[in-house]
Amino acid sequence: MDKPTDIDEYIAAFPEEVQKLLQQVRTTIHKTAPEAEETISYGMPAFKLNGIIVYFAAFKSHIGLYALPSGNAAFQTELGTYKTGKGSIQFPFDKPLPIDLIIKIVKFRIEENQKKAELKKKK
Repeated sequence: MDKPTDIDEYIAAFPEEVQKLLQQVRTTIHKTAPEAEETISYGMPAFKLNGIIVYFAAFKSHIGLYALPSGNAAFQTELGTYKTGKGSIQFPFDKPLPIDLIIKIVKFRIEENQKKAELKKKK
């Protein structure tokens, strides 16, 4: 796949069932962070507000959500049933997307980015 220039192009490159899941993640993030800017970063869809909030991407058998290490650390208990890495979470295609958890993670990352932005202003 060529590097997409926007999220619509990224999503369109996948099979219809995967497109639905990606669009669900995108819509959830957009509703939770309506003031965030959509972008492509590292070849993946991302939302920015005072820095990157989250990235997301589709793979062979899962949707990956990248909430950076802090997002994963803050939700270790809720993420217990998912495969995770240092800053990644895998949501398998064969299970419903945990929309409420995605919303919590996005809200956490918005707040975290806001605090960092305020600290920078004080310096």
